[in-house]
Amino acid sequence: MVKELREKFNAAFSKEKYDAYMAKVEALHPGSLDFRNAETPVFVPKDFKDKMLGACEDIIDVITDPLFGSLTDRGIPANVKVPNENSHAEFMVFDFGICENEKGELEPQLIEMQGFPTLYAFQAFHSELTAEYANLPATYSPYLNGYTKETYVALLKEIIVGDMDPENVVLLEIFPEQQKTRIDFYCTQQLLGINTVCLTKLIAEGNKLFYDNNGVKTPIKRIYNRLIFDDLQKQEGLDDVVDLTKDYDVEWVPHPNWFYRISKFTLPFIRNQYVPHTYFLSELKQMPADLENYVLKPLFSFAGMGVVIDVTPQDIENVKDPENWILQRKVKYADVIETPDEPAKAEIRLFYFWKKGWARPKGVHNLARLSKGKMIGTRYNKNKEWVGGNVAFFEI
Repeated sequence: MVKELREKFNAAFSKEKYDAYMAKVEALHPGSLDFRNAETPVFVPKDFKDKMLGACEDIIDVITDPLFGSLTDRGIPANVKVPNENSHAEFMVFDFGICENEKGELEPQLIEMQGFPTLYAFQAFHSELTAEYANLPATYSPYLNGYTKETYVALLKEIIVGDMDPENVVLLEIFPEQQKTRIDFYCTQQLLGINTVCLTKLIAEGNKLFYDNNGVKTPIKRIYNRLIFDDLQKQEGLDDVVDLTKDYDVEWVPHPNWFYRISKFTLPFIRNQYVPHTYFLSELKQMPADLENYVLKPLFSFAGMGVVIDVTPQDIENVKDPENWILQRKVKYADVIETPDEPAKAEIRLFYFWKKGWARPKGVHNLARLSKGKMIGTRYNKNKEWVGGNVAFFEI
């Protein structure tokens, strides 16, 4: 996006430099990097960054509105609603596509958002290694609002661990050793000193939860939640696991209900030029005449599953539960990242943290994803190069 930096990076690129960089990334936790790391970061000028941050403030206005809870209650499926929800989501992410408007200008467009964590710990290490690899100028940073690696990690630790003993705080996931994002779990343990626990290993006694910590039955007082309940519903053989919808004496960071409140379900309530018009299918009075300019998305899915890109009237008619689907205006991803063969598209995921006592969440860091397929994601970019995850560096 920044022509000068892009030309400089591409001219200096070599397979040998990339391999040496990848060796350092993979050495963070050998054998645990299970997704493609792109050959390049994304260089973002200040005006583009400010447009994304401005859109986030409008979205946060909706999230912090006193009516937000009642607006989004329907978004939480009854079978996964968890008691003792707190007043706000400590973590949220906003995914912006780098898009092209009708005038051919680059602009951000919100693709999705989640009241849920992402690769927070991994990115602290990864962005540092990438800055060195990319020979990043001092006038660019992967962090937002003046944060640095040190202050970012300190804030992450304060929110997740706080004044608790780290052994009483766990990162909870299902079969964590099988997850593609597991490198982040190991980085989290490295930074925060907390253990990763599989849902199948939880021990419930009354309203208390415990885990086996090297042979010692240890109380769990706070859960850093990485369980995606949509994913959990698809798992087989989990009949005997602890039912987390029961009332346990435990704190959640973030509470599982926020995964549904801050999600695709929230999109129809937002009005901003960088947020595509979105409608609940059940509330659509009339089918758009230009249906080809819309995307059909299920509310309760993840990683792009179930999305219909080239929508037809028949697709709409085939939906049996329209209250659980949205129709979102298409955006035009820009072929913005020059690569040795075809240009790549990109998305930037902004990280927002909400510390106790703050009136609003703050932007702190990011990750970027590059694609040459129809959609962002591994399954759409097989056998391609200069695609995958990386980081955006913002002009300060």
